[in-house]
Amino acid sequence: MNAAVRSSVRVGLTQGHKMFVVHDGFEGLAQGQLEEYGWVSVGGWTGLGGSKLGTKRVLPGKYCDKISATINKFNIHALLIIGGFEAFIGGLELLDGRTTHEELCIPMIILPATVSNNVPGSDFSIGADTALNTITSTCDQIKQSAAGTKRRVFIIETMGGYCGYLATMAGLAAGADAAYIYEDPFSIHDLEINVEHLKAKMKTTVKRGLVLRNEKANDHYSTDFIYNLYSEEGKGVFDCRKNVLGHMQQGGSPTPFDRNFGTKLGAKAVLCLTAALKEAYRHGRIFANTPESACVLGMRKRSVVLQPLQQLQHQIDQEHRLPKDQWWLKLRPMLKVLAKYKVGMEISEQAEMEHVMHKRTPVAAKR
Repeated sequence: MNAAVRSSVRVGLTQGHKMFVVHDGFEGLAQGQLEEYGWVSVGGWTGLGGSKLGTKRVLPGKYCDKISATINKFNIHALLIIGGFEAFIGGLELLDGRTTHEELCIPMIILPATVSNNVPGSDFSIGADTALNTITSTCDQIKQSAAGTKRRVFIIETMGGYCGYLATMAGLAAGADAAYIYEDPFSIHDLEINVEHLKAKMKTTVKRGLVLRNEKANDHYSTDFIYNLYSEEGKGVFDCRKNVLGHMQQGGSPTPFDRNFGTKLGAKAVLCLTAALKEAYRHGRIFANTPESACVLGMRKRSVVLQPLQQLQHQIDQEHRLPKDQWWLKLRPMLKVLAKYKVGMEISEQAEMEHVMHKRTPVAAKR
C-alpha cells in the first residue's frame, strides 16, 4: 500500500495537483486528519510493508456529514481510496451519499489492496502476492522440519476470511494434498477420501503430507476437528501436527510483484482522476455525479481497467464479503491432479463431437 501511496503522491505532484493524505481511513477523513505531502514526504516508501497512513475497518455511511464538511474545508476535488472489501463498500456508501451531499459529487477511484484478494473488479489485489509467498515459504519450512520424522501430516490454517484464494494458490505452490475452502463445499465423505489417499501415500517414497484449510471454510469442520479426524483415522500409519499461521502470513516487506503492481496502479489512478477532473470541471467548479465517476481500478487478465462501482455492486456476496465470480476456482481440479488422485476427465458430448469433426479429413469427390 505504501508503494501505491508513493507513486500516486508523486505523479499527482507532476500533474500539478496539491496532494493530501488521510490518516486512519474514513474515520480520519471524517475527523479532518489530513496532511499535505510533498515529493520528499514519501521517499523510500516502496519497500515498506503494511500501511504508514494507517487503516481502519470503519465505513463512511454514518460519517457522511463530517466527510462532506472535511471535503469542503480542504477544497478536495478527487478521492483515491486504497483498501480491501471495506474500501469497496465504503465507495458504494459515498456514492449513495451523493443524493444528499453535493460535496461527494467528485471523482473517486478505489485501488484493491487486501491479502484476501476478495475485491470485485480485479483479478489481483495489492498484498495478496506477498501473503502467498510467505505462506508457501512457511509451508516449505514446516515440511522440512519433518525431514527426520517419517510419516507425518501437517494441517495448516490460512487467513482470507471466506475467500479461499490463499489456501488454493498456496496449496498449488506448496504441493498440498488437499485445500479446504468455503467456495468449494466439502463433506465428511471428502475428508474420508483424503485420509485414505494419505494412508496410501505413506506407503510410497514420500512419507509426509500437507493439508491446508481456509479459516472460514466450514463452521463445523474446524481445524481442530480435521486434526482430530486425521489423527484418529491415521493411527498407526501417520501422526498429525497442526499450525495456525496467524498474522505472520501477511508478510514483511512486499514482494517485487506487489511493489511494481502498487506503483503502477497508484500512478494510473492519479492519471485517470486527472482526466476525470477535466471532464467534470464546469462553471469554475467540479461536479461529477455519473456512475463512471466512481470506479474500481483493477487488473483484468493482462490489462488494467476502470469499472464503475454501480456495475460491480451486483457481483458481490456482501454477507460473506466475496465476488460472485472468481477466476482461480477453475484451478481447483489441478490440486487433485498434482496430488496424484485418480481424476476422470469428463468431456461433454458436444465437445467430443467437435473433437471428432475436427479430426475428420475431407475427401474430394472425383467425377
